[in-house]
Amino acid sequence: MHTLKILLAGFALLGLFLLAGRFLGGSVAKMGTAALWFIPVWLLASIGNLWVGVNKAGYTVAQELPILLFVFGIPTLAAAIISWKLTRG
Repeated sequence: MHTLKILLAGFALLGLFLLAGRFLGGSVAKMGTAALWFIPVWLLASIGNLWVGVNKAGYTVAQELPILLFVFGIPTLAAAIISWKLTRG
């Protein structure tokens, strides 16, 4: 359940980045750029989630790494696809 909440938080953060790109940049292409800016921020948040899992929940790094890949990978893939669609052409 926690993993699902983190994934939803990732998509919500991506949405905020897209909105910020639209309102601050004024163009659809800027939304694509904002989606790329989301990726390093989400990496840091995902690593923070790993840290919490290891230090607070008692999991090992080996147990948390697949979760990190899942939690980081899905929103990142969505951000990359959105950026590609918005900035091409």
